[in-house]
Amino acid sequence: MNDISGQEAGAQYDPSTFEAMTFADRTHAFADGRDSPSAYLERCLDVIAAREPVVKAWVTLNEVGAKAQADAATARWKAGRPLSPIDGMPVGIKDLYMTKDMPTQMGSPLYAGRTTGEDSAPVQALRLAGAVILGKTVTTELGFSHPGPTTNPFDAERTPGGSSSGSAAAIGAAMVPAALGSQVVGSIIRPAGFCANTAIKPTLGALHRGERQGLSHSHLGVHAGGIADMWGVAYAIARFVGGDPGCPGLYGPEAAPPAERPRRLIVVESEGWAKTDDATRGAFETVLDRIAAAGVEIVRRAGHGEIEAFEAEIDGSLGLCRDICGWELLWTLRNLAEKDITQLSDSMRTRLSLAEAMSLDDYRAALAKRAAMRGRFAAVAATADAMISLSSAGPAPRMVDSASQQGEPGVTHTTGLPAYNAWTSAVGCPCVTVPMMSIGGMPVGVQVIGRHDDDWRTAGIARWVKERVEAVVA
Repeated sequence: MNDISGQEAGAQYDPSTFEAMTFADRTHAFADGRDSPSAYLERCLDVIAAREPVVKAWVTLNEVGAKAQADAATARWKAGRPLSPIDGMPVGIKDLYMTKDMPTQMGSPLYAGRTTGEDSAPVQALRLAGAVILGKTVTTELGFSHPGPTTNPFDAERTPGGSSSGSAAAIGAAMVPAALGSQVVGSIIRPAGFCANTAIKPTLGALHRGERQGLSHSHLGVHAGGIADMWGVAYAIARFVGGDPGCPGLYGPEAAPPAERPRRLIVVESEGWAKTDDATRGAFETVLDRIAAAGVEIVRRAGHGEIEAFEAEIDGSLGLCRDICGWELLWTLRNLAEKDITQLSDSMRTRLSLAEAMSLDDYRAALAKRAAMRGRFAAVAATADAMISLSSAGPAPRMVDSASQQGEPGVTHTTGLPAYNAWTSAVGCPCVTVPMMSIGGMPVGVQVIGRHDDDWRTAGIARWVKERVEAVVA
């Protein structure tokens, strides 16, 4: 457990020395009175005060409310009656999700100052579990491409990724142990990798998205400093509000999964491989060699027709996500444009134009393509314990360079290219990223990809990779 002093501002990422903020390993001290949620929160606030002027992870902080919540949690731990294992955990909420005591502004001036007086389903669940809802973290505009003010905690000249920019940066800066994120293309896994987070994009629908169900493959997920806190938050949401309507919710016990060595892993290149820099590719190959040296069979596409067919099926996932999201967001963007189109970014106006050019038949064709991808994935995933891939095509790009990250016609990814993430979002399978590489002093993640509803085991395999395989510095 670190002393919650936080990553030094501007320090390069060294996986051998970096310590994320963690919570689960402090609860025994809450129980015996050597520590308390109130004291823990104060340490979080100290780090935020020191680092927030540069990192800019937060839209809103509710310090008064958070201190009252932490005091109540302290009393429960002292009485031996915590509401859950995350009782008293300070958590950041991505500013796409409603909070009854703070505005929900969605990274857009068109929602400036908007209050709902209600909690989204996952926020309500966290409150019932005793978590301390500390504040709202920065999101890109409406959760898409146009960036907010957040900087990467390891280099202020670089993007933290998006759209869960503030959540990823808050974890990387050791401000809080956990934060909520969401992903419809690459918005959890990619920024988590850029900021040295452990994070889960669970099986589609496994965690209740509340009001955020207008996009058919949007996922609610968790950024954290480690597997235990990540799983604790995810489990609490499932326990108190379940999954999306019609979905069975997150499977697995309350206890975080232990490290599990897989027998067989399939490497997925996807459309990210051709866009990956040489240093990142080489470091990932070293990670794979170290996994293989531990007795795990590593399977590549060459010589495996079923994997090759799967790779061909998922090619073009970035464009597929652009089209599905565009059509599903069309009515919302029309409403916003009618209010004041000048308050939409150039990126969002481009998305609106692309969606306006689509037809219902175009959308149906995209859904058919997605269904075919899901079918091919299920067949291939059944032949191994899990799949493994990079979380991004390299370290976080500098902000001056990120505008050149063209992924598919018409869309510029200003917070980094989600080329390794789009297919997993469309397929809806669980992914867990862990920080495994330092490339030029910046973190890059490796993601373990599991079968649908196999989230607990997927997290266990990712834990094994993180804890039993030596990280790579290049």
